[in-house]
Amino acid sequence: MKRRTLALLLTSVAALLSACGQSPSPAPGSETAEASEQTPLPESVSEPDPLPGPESVPEPAAEDFVPVADYLPQVRVDLRYAGSDNFTGQTIYDFTNAYLRYGTVQKLSQAQEALEEAGYSLLIWDAFRPVEAQFRLWEICPDPVYVANPETGYSSHSRGNTVDVTLTDLAGNAVEMPSGFDDFSPLADRDYSDVPAEAAAHAQLLEEVMTACGFRPYSGEWWHFSDTDEYPVEETLSPD
Repeated sequence: MKRRTLALLLTSVAALLSACGQSPSPAPGSETAEASEQTPLPESVSEPDPLPGPESVPEPAAEDFVPVADYLPQVRVDLRYAGSDNFTGQTIYDFTNAYLRYGTVQKLSQAQEALEEAGYSLLIWDAFRPVEAQFRLWEICPDPVYVANPETGYSSHSRGNTVDVTLTDLAGNAVEMPSGFDDFSPLADRDYSDVPAEAAAHAQLLEEVMTACGFRPYSGEWWHFSDTDEYPVEETLSPD
């Protein structure tokens, strides 16, 4: 039964990719590389459509920071570093709204639309991460495989173009994935041969759709995706 589930999900990927109009990009080999390398978008990809947002607010520029909930209310948010339910057991930052660059939110909207067609939805575990939060994470876990060294380029999360996401069903219930968030084990990487078939199918579906919609996956964490459009590190934003 699980093999059949895997086959059905992967068969549906090709149709979902056409909704975003891109081909998958290769995943780099480290978080440091993920934060610095740039994979250009194919020339055939059209600009994302404007998103419905707050009334009387003009459409933001691509580089503007926006609350994801204002533009994608159907995407659930559970920022793990806003509480103690993370590998540190500590609160790393004190806000609960996910912030991203508007251009990144437009791409995330395309991914959400494609996933909804397959009966799934996105759940955000982490989005914009302030620089001071990155320093705190590095103090706790100075391992560049899992935490970018803020002394050598910060984290792509601090650029506002990176999300840690998982899948749920359309009612918001968790579906089987390779591991939990911030699992520092081989189960977290994108070699899905060591996880159950259904978990592998879900992770591969998420990876294919996100990549097709303009995100670059990180090989060490199945949940981590960065916009292929680059933005500078943001050092002054104080989310609410």
